[in-house]
Amino acid sequence: MAAMAAVVWGRCWPRAWLCRRAGQDCGRHYRAVLCAELKQPLAIEEVAPRPVRPHEVRVDVHFCGINFADILVCHGQYQKRPQLPFTPGVEFAGTVLETGTDVSTVKEALWQIPEGVPLREAAALPVSYGTAILALEHRARTQPGETVLVTAAAGATGLAVIDVATNILQAKVIAAAGSDEKCQLAMQRGAHSSVNYSQGSLKEAVRKLVGNGGVNVVIDTVGGDLFLEALRSLAWEGRIVVVGFAGGTIASVPANLLLLKNVSAMGLYLSRYWDQNFPLFSRGLSSAIQYCQQGRIQPHIGAVFKLEEVNDAFLHVTQRKSTGKVGAHLFCFPSTFLKLLPQDVSHSALHQREQHA
Repeated sequence: MAAMAAVVWGRCWPRAWLCRRAGQDCGRHYRAVLCAELKQPLAIEEVAPRPVRPHEVRVDVHFCGINFADILVCHGQYQKRPQLPFTPGVEFAGTVLETGTDVSTVKEALWQIPEGVPLREAAALPVSYGTAILALEHRARTQPGETVLVTAAAGATGLAVIDVATNILQAKVIAAAGSDEKCQLAMQRGAHSSVNYSQGSLKEAVRKLVGNGGVNVVIDTVGGDLFLEALRSLAWEGRIVVVGFAGGTIASVPANLLLLKNVSAMGLYLSRYWDQNFPLFSRGLSSAIQYCQQGRIQPHIGAVFKLEEVNDAFLHVTQRKSTGKVGAHLFCFPSTFLKLLPQDVSHSALHQREQHA
């Protein structure tokens, strides 16, 4: 059985997974990445497997996506703070090894992955593409032919926004990034034009591209002054969607700017849909899988690290070296659990089973 295990948010979020049926061989130990102390390097420890409970499945994890939220959680800077020690991670792809006695079908927290979608690409879909689809379609109501401005355009979410806006919604994308190299990547991935906001005013650069009319939609993951410049770049009845604050500063919204152009400012906190509107969350992820199978979207994997290199992977992201999705390739088939109960997901990510001769 091919399936996507959408591990949505470890102990902090829901998770999305990719799974395939395999033999039951679950007696060996596995290794888990653990955050034992905030703001300190992650540790790798051997963990003994436990029996699968009635509403759980055991999953061999092949690939994990690494997200900025994972790093914030490990620094104690995220909205939710799990009890120490914990295993970070919010999305992965793997193979179903064993099912609990009460599990008869993939339902709440597993998404089936069709043939033709590689495990590596599937692991990159849940967070970035789930965010892009809900931000563009559900929140901003983006229409064909509209102009979309996306900040941090070479990051995983930014590239997913470009992919979905261009290839699914037929919108025109202006990619804003902090270097010429990142702008070039965004253009290669489908952006209509780009702006290097390290070289001057984002608002003025956008005005030169589209005139005084402005852009219809902004998807912002940076925050701070860049958010304010993007807000001022909106057209009449434009929409700006706040997805994150990667720049570290949360801007205050000048309400007069909303009034003058009748613009809308809104947020998207993806994991809240797991609790508040799971059918919508599920449709977004199912759409991402379908688009990938059809070849209409293609996740960009910027780097892949081994389990032992998880601290290097985190550093790669925090130093702004990453473009697209950063992943951990877990050799020797890690083992994890997923509880198939509504709004109650139990799992461990970034696990690797002990290798035996």
